[in-house]
Amino acid sequence: MTETPSFRSDISVELVKHSAADTDVLWAARVSTAGEQSLAEIDKDPERSKGLINYLMRDRHGSPFEHNSMTFLIGAPIFVFREFHRHRVGWSYNEESGRYRQLDPVFYVPGQDRRLVQRGRPGKYEFVPGTAEQHALTGKVMEDAYRQSYAAYQELLAAGVAREVARAVLPVGLFSSMYATCNARSLMHFLGLRTQDERARVPSFPQREIEMVGQRMEEEWARLMPLTHAAFNANGRVAP
Repeated sequence: MTETPSFRSDISVELVKHSAADTDVLWAARVSTAGEQSLAEIDKDPERSKGLINYLMRDRHGSPFEHNSMTFLIGAPIFVFREFHRHRVGWSYNEESGRYRQLDPVFYVPGQDRRLVQRGRPGKYEFVPGTAEQHALTGKVMEDAYRQSYAAYQELLAAGVAREVARAVLPVGLFSSMYATCNARSLMHFLGLRTQDERARVPSFPQREIEMVGQRMEEEWARLMPLTHAAFNANGRVAP
């Protein structure tokens, strides 16, 4: 059966499972001085311990921020995941496989708010919006290429060619999905590199599409660990 390609400019991020709270940082840190009694921190109001969390962040005592877990289901173009997988320490990934299932024809096309034109030299790039004509051309060329590549993919599958071979004709603009599991420390390192923020002590220049993913993940994390998130921002968005 011939499937018709569809196109989208958004990404999706869903927090599917978590064990993460500011109190996880507190009892992990206080075991140094309180031993097993530090578990009592679980039942205490974390507001009373803002100072400790800020101290740990400021002086980069990082291990207490590792005793938590968040699992996200992410839908994004394949090229985003290729950047994402550069983050290895404190991360676990499982992505849908083109070897074992036929891949759906959903492809990425930049939205009108995506800055299209790159100016400058390496290390000093600037991105500007681009003209209406450039946006129209980008959408048309991408959609035509996607339709052609997916038709070739279906032709190979119909001829009995294995999925793992046929997928080679598909572009990196194809949407994929994966589970990504991390802790707060590894997520902070990711955010420091993959988001732009005026509070950041070290500037970062991420590709917009992976920044979109990072911003959505940060929203979920901030809801789970508000004191830790606030300390991260107050101390220059540098992972401890």
